[in-house]
Amino acid sequence: MCLAIPTRVIALLPDGQAVVELGGVRKTISVELVDDLTVGDYVIVHVGYALTRLDPEEAEQTLALMREAGIDTAGVAG
Repeated sequence: MCLAIPTRVIALLPDGQAVVELGGVRKTISVELVDDLTVGDYVIVHVGYALTRLDPEEAEQTLALMREAGIDTAGVAG
């Protein structure tokens, strides 16, 4: 099973790439599918691609629910 996880953009890179962070884990992903991202935005990441921008409050609620359900989000950053 693969999950689409909310992650926070911590750096924008050339060529449609960005670094995201979740639970201390950083990963470079493609942001080609999402326009006008800025550092600090939350995106939904699935298999290395940002699919959409997510409201920060909604992202935090989703991550809190995942933690409550016992899902270790640190190991599933896309």
